[in-house]
Amino acid sequence: MTAGALLGREAELRGDRIPFVRAIVVAAERPTSAKPGDQALVLADGTIEGFVGGSCVESHLRTHGLLALESATATLLRVSPEPGDDRQGRVNVINSCSSGGTLEIFLEPVLPTPIVAVHGTSPIAMALLAVGRSLEYQMMGADPARIAEADALVVASHGQGEEEILEAALTHGVPYVALVASRRRGQEVVASLRVSPQLAAQVHTPAGLDIRARGPHEVAVAILAEIISLRPRGQGEAQVVSPALAIDPICGMEVAAVATSLQLDHLGHTYYFCGPGCLKAFSANPPAADPA
Repeated sequence: MTAGALLGREAELRGDRIPFVRAIVVAAERPTSAKPGDQALVLADGTIEGFVGGSCVESHLRTHGLLALESATATLLRVSPEPGDDRQGRVNVINSCSSGGTLEIFLEPVLPTPIVAVHGTSPIAMALLAVGRSLEYQMMGADPARIAEADALVVASHGQGEEEILEAALTHGVPYVALVASRRRGQEVVASLRVSPQLAAQVHTPAGLDIRARGPHEVAVAILAEIISLRPRGQGEAQVVSPALAIDPICGMEVAAVATSLQLDHLGHTYYFCGPGCLKAFSANPPAADPA
């Protein structure tokens, strides 16, 4: 896949709100099949699009790409036949394949920006829309028919249509639901909601962190700061989960136990492999019994 095609694919994934990891080779010591500047994308199911190395490197990329995506933390992955020094932000893995060579690959998780629904036309509502867009969040008006798409709902309408949209957001499991109101009025509105007490208790009111905000824009900052502080990892249509790990029975490499990894079922047990060579060696001489 060419660099231009990868850019187009990135744009497509962003538009569909699908999380992925951008991987780029930043250093290479011969012999390696990849060169600095080579790039690939790792999707949430372990699919790899692009090229940053052969089968062993690809296996490490899949494993550590999924771990980076789950933690939402950028990582410098060093793949080498020799151990590397530990330093913060870098992961060293041994390349047990015969090709040798050392690669350093920068892994950058790209997660969908939050969708924040705002109900109301008050000065705070308008400030929220403006400040949220400056963060490149996807801001939208609150529509009960689309509220399930949102990662957050903020109601700032001074009593206009509050209950209906709050109930819709709570019922559809919107992760963050907030009401801009005084503590006393907020409690009264929450008590009037036609939802279970457990759901009603999820409403944040007064909305936002207590940072002694003054004026609509500072209040908007306090609300968005609370959304950031509570935002779950790995938002997006593709579910991001920490990958299960397996050990290649031939070379001992740690491999992501996902459907996109090389694998073989034998005597009721699924084995995972770093590359075709290990899979072929195992197939030629499989164990006589299930390891369990």
